Amino acid sequence: MTSLWLDTSPVVPTDAVAALGAETPFDEVVVGAGLTGLVTALLFARRGRRVAVLEARSVGAGATGNTTAKLSLLQGAHLQRIRRNTYQAVVDAYVAGNRAGFDWMIDYLDEAAVPVERRDAFSYSTTRKGLALIDDEYLVARRAGLPVVKEFSLDLPFGTTSALKLPDQAQFDPMQVVASLVADIRALGGVVVEGVRVTGVSASNPAVAHTASGDVVGRRIHLTTGTPILDRGLYFAKLTPQRSYAMAFEGAGQLPGGMYLSVDGPSRSIRSRGDLLLTVGNGHGVGRAESESALVDDLTDWTLSHWPGARRTHVWSAQDYATPHHVPFVGWLPRGRGRVYLATGYEKWGMTNAVQAALTIVSDVMGDPEPWMTTLHHRATTPIAMASGVGSNAATAVWAAKGWLRALSRRHAVIAPPEGVGVVALSRGLVPVARSTVEGRVCSLSAVCPHLGGIVTWNDAERSWDCPLHGSRFDADGRVLEGPSTRDMTRRG
Repeated sequence: MTSLWLDTSPVVPTDAVAALGAETPFDEVVVGAGLTGLVTALLFARRGRRVAVLEARSVGAGATGNTTAKLSLLQGAHLQRIRRNTYQAVVDAYVAGNRAGFDWMIDYLDEAAVPVERRDAFSYSTTRKGLALIDDEYLVARRAGLPVVKEFSLDLPFGTTSALKLPDQAQFDPMQVVASLVADIRALGGVVVEGVRVTGVSASNPAVAHTASGDVVGRRIHLTTGTPILDRGLYFAKLTPQRSYAMAFEGAGQLPGGMYLSVDGPSRSIRSRGDLLLTVGNGHGVGRAESESALVDDLTDWTLSHWPGARRTHVWSAQDYATPHHVPFVGWLPRGRGRVYLATGYEKWGMTNAVQAALTIVSDVMGDPEPWMTTLHHRATTPIAMASGVGSNAATAVWAAKGWLRALSRRHAVIAPPEGVGVVALSRGLVPVARSTVEGRVCSLSAVCPHLGGIVTWNDAERSWDCPLHGSRFDADGRVLEGPSTRDMTRRG
């Protein structure tokens, strides 16, 4: 699966690993070359800091290159979720932070000459229950200062019960932004290196990022990797990993003029880019779907039922993380001695939250925070948010037990599964083995996730091993794709 953005991405020049071997430490070492990490690095570089960005794969390869690329302050029914789990001052601060991120990105797109389309954003409902959600979102959004208006007629080929409209939002190609950010960072003396996976961090003075290519030293380390790669602070247990599917279609006929997101289930996001129709949906817990291929087929069928004659050109998936209170975790990492920072938990709204997180991290370090940053830092954890976190961890425990019970009750009946199939079962002894066949090659691995011992499941759409506990993902050969694991799966004979 390759996203539309990665498939058409410009070549992004980066630096060789040798550029990390300077004698003097960097001021700021940023881990992850997605939108959060690159904006963070650029903001520091503009303030005269010596910056290094370390990326395990390639720039934009994670959430940024697989996003729907909507820059919007209207975010489905997200504000009312924050309000239910916190209080109005946090909603106000969240909106202020996202507005700051929105404004910064619009200004940057203009100065970097990256094409941007201004579109109206819509949150819509198709059911009676969704109608109530629209009414609630309207009240919370208006109270937070967003000029939303109600709409009852949309240019969509199916019926809706109600909608909210926020004018003049934006969409763009995220990889064009990535290319521009990398170029600007390097022009200011920063270093951006691909293919360097950070496996650990020492919060010493100076701090050290440990990699297979050697240690990288900096005054501070900033973790902008989707989910933190360090277990300190237990953020992996506070986050719910989510995965959803996106598609591009040509020949869809009349295309929608705005950016649309449903508030009732199953969630559907709809917009156009040029002559292509983009649809997104079928979000699910990582590693917890019965069949990811069935989810892809379902979204395809839904799209074709409303845009008959359309032809699918791309299909891809994206991973994001939700927090119990639906507000991102941004700031210094506990037990990091003020030298390790993190940003995570955007819940699929990374275009604005990535920038507000970068603004927050840099302001924290430089000592000039905005009032909305202070409010988000000092929010209290309400009983409802605590209950949500407990429920999420209870579900994780259930999946841990389920995985082991399933594995221990099965024996491998065949040496080689059919093409495209992965199977978890006992092979010899009591060690579960994950065995798959991809492109005619059989690979056998320990089925135990190297992060915290969950049993992986086979993703039949992406041909990967996914951990249902905390969202680590591995390719068919066991190489880590997504954290929090920093280690590959173990080979078995």
